[in-house]
Amino acid sequence: MATPNYGYEKRQKELAKKRKKEDKLKNKSERKDSGGVPESDGQEGGDQASPAGHPDPGAATT
Repeated sequence: MATPNYGYEKRQKELAKKRKKEDKLKNKSERKDSGGVPESDGQEGGDQASPAGHPDPGAATT
């Protein structure tokens, strides 16, 4: 039975980390160039009042 090549596995992990870091930097610079507005995930303002002027129904009231 062949022994595991830990050096190869380590190198692959390092390359994956490097690739991920470069992708993050690229995405960050693209957002910066596009005006600094992050992409919306469908949610607008967490603790702000709703457009109708009513407080957020999910907000805790004390």
